[in-house]
Amino acid sequence: MANDIAAPEPAAEASPKAPPVSPEVARALADAERHFQTGKAFAIEGRADRARGEFDSALSALFNVPEGVPDRGAAERRFEELIRLIHRYDVENLGSGQPVNSPIYVESPLPQILGLSFPVNPGLKTRTLEQIRGSKSQLPLTVNDAVLTYINYFTSTKGQRVLLYGLKRAGRYRPMIQRVLDEEGVPQELIHLAQAESAFMPTAVSRKSATGMWQFVQWRGNQYGLTQSKYFDYRLEPEKATRAAARHLRDLFDQFGDWYLAMAAYNCGPGCVDRAVQRTGYADFWQLRNRGALPRETANYVPAILAMAIVCKDLSAYGIAEPDPDPELEYDVVTIAADTNLALVADAADHPAADIRDLNPFLLRGVAPGGSEIKVPKGSGSRVLAALDGIPAEKRLAWRLHRIERGDTLATIAKRYSTAANSIMAANGQLNADFFAAPVAGEMILIPASLRPEASPRLTSRPGSRAKVQTVRTNSRTKRAAVKIASAGTHSRTVSR
Repeated sequence: MANDIAAPEPAAEASPKAPPVSPEVARALADAERHFQTGKAFAIEGRADRARGEFDSALSALFNVPEGVPDRGAAERRFEELIRLIHRYDVENLGSGQPVNSPIYVESPLPQILGLSFPVNPGLKTRTLEQIRGSKSQLPLTVNDAVLTYINYFTSTKGQRVLLYGLKRAGRYRPMIQRVLDEEGVPQELIHLAQAESAFMPTAVSRKSATGMWQFVQWRGNQYGLTQSKYFDYRLEPEKATRAAARHLRDLFDQFGDWYLAMAAYNCGPGCVDRAVQRTGYADFWQLRNRGALPRETANYVPAILAMAIVCKDLSAYGIAEPDPDPELEYDVVTIAADTNLALVADAADHPAADIRDLNPFLLRGVAPGGSEIKVPKGSGSRVLAALDGIPAEKRLAWRLHRIERGDTLATIAKRYSTAANSIMAANGQLNADFFAAPVAGEMILIPASLRPEASPRLTSRPGSRAKVQTVRTNSRTKRAAVKIASAGTHSRTVSR
């Protein structure tokens, strides 16, 4: 099926012309471009691990440009561009029409942060103690040398960049995460686990194969309902992953009776923490840390999260300007009755396919399995289900919808989708031959494209079912104890009944 997934426009890959930069930045840009192009080639070949390594190297080349270089902004702008491109080339397999087997994204900043040591700034302690005395917190906030070292880092130039990047992206998901943490009885400050683990990137992947915004390994994800297959990985679905993380944290708190130990166990596993407690006789994080009973990464993990929480409560107290957050995601949620190609969903929504994939990073192969809930751009939910209802359920993996544009002819449309002109006419039996002799711009027609064998998720669905829709608007601050399905912020929800 031609044009099953729109290929990226060549212009999107090239950075716009910019003034000359310093040799140092020029080298970083050149290295980043070389690694990025090599990564694309590996992804096309289906060599995801090699592609991930090259993409990581591309981003590292830009991230590691030293502070103080006057034109460092050029490297930072290209860094942002590459993050978007890497994600898009992941889900589109670099325009080949089939995505790669696993998400590709820059590694979590957490290992780098936890592997460093920082000096203590004595002047920070008084200021920090004064700050937290005047703030409210659901999580106990300890200020000691371990925490102060990370406050010193996150208020440094390099640390601020890490912190502010996560805070900017948090705008997309903060209302949803706050709602879920509240519903599960987890302190709001633990949102910073997602900030440290992934910088709020749903497609983050660590070198240990922990995946998603909350960095679940496969077996732990399965334990909390984040199932995976060749075609989907619910560890990448932001709300489901947030719900799973909140429940896991609550379970860890119930086990250890302490949020610091729960956070430590989230990092290294409850068995590791339990053994440390049994070995030392202390059920106290700081005692375990001081006695070297925990892995070094875990010993630094809790202080780093606490430092993030403290600094983010009052950025101005540390001379940090509040970043402009990304806008909150707005969408409808629809239940797909039969296995459906996301390109067809995009056609029905009248939005680019990239918009649908960006809203649904958990779908790895461009297919929504029957019975799954997916997000579509806000206001398009009813339109999508109405359009799908007019297409035979068994055809939704292959067929497309095409909105006729000025200058289209039956021949050009058939060529675009690599299908026969008479097949298009047959699929649109309600339209007569006169229509196809002079297609009317703006009309939507069915395209009986061919199914690629590898596109089928081979899942059980109910082809004959028909979805009815209802749109519900909720406020992100409102709890609805009697309503199981709620959506955050200005999101609306279209559900089948």
